[in-house]
Amino acid sequence: MFCVYVLYSFSANRLYTGMTTDLITRFNFHNSKSSKGFTTRFRPSNWIQ
Repeated sequence: MFCVYVLYSFSANRLYTGMTTDLITRFNFHNSKSSKGFTTRFRPSNWIQ
């Protein structure tokens, strides 16, 4: 089952929306230093609840 999530970057005041089947792993991937892509520039990210 897919889950849609929204991350918020305090440093850039930006939102990021994504989807995954493994929410915890995906969130950790967004905040890891080894990942590349859009969210790399806007770390750290926080959950939007």
